[in-house]
Amino acid sequence: MLTGVATRYDLLCKTCAEADTPELVDACTGCFEGDADLGWRGSPEILRRDRDLGGTWTTLAGVPEPLGDRCLAALPDGWLAWTADGLVALDPAPRHVATVDLPPESPPAAPALHTTADGRFAAAVTDYGRYGTVVDLASGAVTLALDRQDYGNRTTRFPVAFLGPLVVAATDWKWLDAFDPATSRLLTERVTDYDENPEHYFDYFFGALLPSPSGRSLLVDGWVWQPEGIPLVLDCAAWFAGDRHAPEHGQALAFRDPWDVPMAWVDDATVALQRIGDDLPIDGIQLHDARTGRRTGMFAGSAGRMWGHGGLLYVTTDDGFEVWDPAEGARVGFAPGFHPLAHRDGTFAELRDDQLRTWTPQA
Repeated sequence: MLTGVATRYDLLCKTCAEADTPELVDACTGCFEGDADLGWRGSPEILRRDRDLGGTWTTLAGVPEPLGDRCLAALPDGWLAWTADGLVALDPAPRHVATVDLPPESPPAAPALHTTADGRFAAAVTDYGRYGTVVDLASGAVTLALDRQDYGNRTTRFPVAFLGPLVVAATDWKWLDAFDPATSRLLTERVTDYDENPEHYFDYFFGALLPSPSGRSLLVDGWVWQPEGIPLVLDCAAWFAGDRHAPEHGQALAFRDPWDVPMAWVDDATVALQRIGDDLPIDGIQLHDARTGRRTGMFAGSAGRMWGHGGLLYVTTDDGFEVWDPAEGARVGFAPGFHPLAHRDGTFAELRDDQLRTWTPQA
């Protein structure tokens, strides 16, 4: 039962929670474990302590429209857009760099774009679809065709991410692999016959992948039967050091219904997951220890696409752009009407109405 002060709450059984005037008593923690109903009742306090955002704004006119709200990605000195004419670099003048030709899907899936930090490669994929492609942006050549097969792919975003010089992508609903994007060489070959390796069977539908700031871990948004969202943290350092089955033994952070909601890294040790609770969740953010999965904090109010940078969280909402400080549990800045699609080292970019608009906070 939320008290109305930040996200402080009292633990009540379901009978007391639904009573007009519940009588609170002290109880041991064990009484609320097991099959207790831990849904939320009441309303939280949303802390807003907005300060002047400051920073630098830029606007560039005459740029092509992206195919969707996940079709703008960062380049070292600019941005890359997936448009009706293919991949177009905005650095700053529009420059066609590659054509994207994926197999048709029915119904049509949602296009999404990913780039390497050094700007050499891009992955153009279909969220809630089957196919993708990795392109060398210097030559425009396709270096790797991606295919995660046709089972369950309509339920999650395409699992793909660049980790330094490697690309990690799903090659089946429950299977991740790593490749050299320059040569398409598979780097994580292993036995997939679960009759021979039952201890590595993983009944999990992989979804969106988010590398940690150091690239040592991957945050995964996926789900298990019947159906329950379970975000995982995968130890990529162990995976690439020789533990071939590390992706099948990730650290679970929480149970979420539904899955496919925003998440971000606050830092290498802390993950932010939007929506608080499973039964009757409320808008807000849960903070989790990436190593143990333990929840370390929470605050109410945030809902929308989210990025982490410099210890802060940045959220695109229907009304505009919000900056949240997890340490305060409060919103500390707001830019009305600004709806970024991509982020690069603290700079956020919006592309709409033939204009590229960016904001960079003060150093």
